[in-house]
Amino acid sequence: MLSDWSVECGAEDPVLVVPWNHDTDDPSIGAGFVDLRENPYDLDYLPEAEQHPALMHALRALNAVRSPVFTAKCDAWTATPDELERLHFELDYLPEEQPFGFASYLDLIWRERSLFASFHQHEQLLHRLVRHAEPLDHPLAALECVLRPALVDLTGPQEGFAITVYVRALGADAASAYSHWETALEAVAGLIRSKDLAQFRPKATEPASTPRR
Repeated sequence: MLSDWSVECGAEDPVLVVPWNHDTDDPSIGAGFVDLRENPYDLDYLPEAEQHPALMHALRALNAVRSPVFTAKCDAWTATPDELERLHFELDYLPEEQPFGFASYLDLIWRERSLFASFHQHEQLLHRLVRHAEPLDHPLAALECVLRPALVDLTGPQEGFAITVYVRALGADAASAYSHWETALEAVAGLIRSKDLAQFRPKATEPASTPRR
């Protein structure tokens, strides 16, 4: 699986704020943040999860008791022309070979407070995540992670960092693109919950890494 990560922590970059609310009167969009750790059955209130079973399974897994993270936002959509052009280039496929695509994102926050607050630990974690994702057998899918600032105020305000996880996939038709996305998302969610990352502890002797942009 093609895998990469970047940093968007500049002064002009958006901050993930949790909890959050939709500024809309459309009931089909949903009310805003749903804490699936405390209320796992509230998945029924997320239209994105109802429409896409693979996303529902990922949300259930990533918010489970033993998961090292919890989710703040998510969405899934048919890949845009710009996304398709980028995927064709990065995955080295001609547009006529794999003309369809599907994509999703999940905003993740690490539950361990010391990790949540540490930019350096997130860098190390992302290096580890990408390294373990690259051997996954999903040649038509790509994983992109973006490190961004976060403000969480569930039991009191805390400043730290979140990771937006994008999973995108190509296919010869809409159904195969969707299927490739489903299996890739399942693999990524499993990796995030795996022992390799759940037992992640940064080493004091490791040098600081250089963020990619």
